Amino acid sequence: MNQTESTARSRAVEEVRRYNDGKRRKYYVVTLGCQQNEADGEKIRGMAEEMGYFPAERPEDASLIVVNTCAVRRHAELKALSLVGTYKHIREGNPETLIGVCGCMAAEPEIVEKLKREFHYVSFTLEPNRLFRLPELVARAIGEHRRTFLLGEDDGTVCEGLPTVRSSRHRAWVSIMYGCNNFCSYCIVPYVRGRERSRESGEVLAECRALVADGVKEITLLGQNVNSYRADISFPELLARVAEIPGDFLVRFMTSHPKDVSDDLIRVMRDHREKIAPAFHLPLQSGSDRILHAMNRTYTSAHYLEIADKLRAAIPDITLTSDIIVAFPGEEEADFEDTLRVMERVRYDAVYSFIFSPREGTRAAKMENLTTAEEKNDRMARLLALQREISLEKNLCEVGKTVRVLCDGEAREGGYLGRTPGGKLVRFTAPADPTGTFVRVKIDRATPFDLFGTAI
Repeated sequence: MNQTESTARSRAVEEVRRYNDGKRRKYYVVTLGCQQNEADGEKIRGMAEEMGYFPAERPEDASLIVVNTCAVRRHAELKALSLVGTYKHIREGNPETLIGVCGCMAAEPEIVEKLKREFHYVSFTLEPNRLFRLPELVARAIGEHRRTFLLGEDDGTVCEGLPTVRSSRHRAWVSIMYGCNNFCSYCIVPYVRGRERSRESGEVLAECRALVADGVKEITLLGQNVNSYRADISFPELLARVAEIPGDFLVRFMTSHPKDVSDDLIRVMRDHREKIAPAFHLPLQSGSDRILHAMNRTYTSAHYLEIADKLRAAIPDITLTSDIIVAFPGEEEADFEDTLRVMERVRYDAVYSFIFSPREGTRAAKMENLTTAEEKNDRMARLLALQREISLEKNLCEVGKTVRVLCDGEAREGGYLGRTPGGKLVRFTAPADPTGTFVRVKIDRATPFDLFGTAI
């Protein structure tokens, strides 16, 4: 954000504040997709309150509605478009209501054109790299009654200092870099998030210190490829400096690319294990070298297994999770069985798996895919069954142990919910509400997805 843009933003904030003065108009933000989107959603809420809006419990009560979208799969786009469609009646009932679409979907020209042409009640779209312009678009819609569909250019800059309204008092997202340079053949992220840009370490550390001073107990460092962070220092150095901030808190990070997992990073995790969560999300995508090459993942299954072995050797109790794509174009039964073999070898605590979804503009979208729907569903079912078995085995190993849990609050079915440093979900009972604090829990039961216990 240059000086001209900063001045325009400040002017727009003041214009909207005057419009809202004494009116108690409300805003409603819904965020879909990844953790980076969650962090962006907190900035959208921060800017809405900066402009004088108050939070609404329901979209029907809001004068400003923002849908923060995801574009990683076609299903996510359809879900977002359907959600935007449900707000049509709100605009018809109150023509002054503003409806905006942000996030990765708003960076796709064909989707923006569709919103402009078919969703006449949408006031503006705003792609994620220009999020700071939200007040300007709101002011334009209010003062000039103009619809704005903004597709910005990636100028390689990072915008600092946007206000934030966190969704949790004790957990916080800290974006350390944006964009992606990897161009995996199936992935739309480099096209909608732009090229990699890293924040200066001083900005990141100042934000983390302020969060710890504010009582935050867990900080998650975010990036599309978080361990490709390169600014004035390397990612392992940055992680170590965050861990050295005084205070009782944990730091974790996501998402990593296997090609950037260094021995230095593993050493930092080992040496600072009292602060750095023993958890690593390491996307595999496929266990077949042939498919990995077609995906442009730039590693082999052998290299991947070497990384997993190093992580377990350095941090024996580490939680390993992964992403896997089923039925990528050209995947044959032998390729899929290679994936199952890697799963059996690594023994992940959890896997997030998806059937391949072609994204317009990517190389994989042009690849021939002869896999039938029946084969896709069969492979997905087999993968899920194997992972369910492994997850149960891993969780049963926790029974009888006493673990440290950061409590997130009450569970709907009673008791409390929290997560271990490794990220495992724990449902437990406690004599008093421990929300926002660390508590020791004795684990007495496990399922593939949850641990159950009692605070001691």
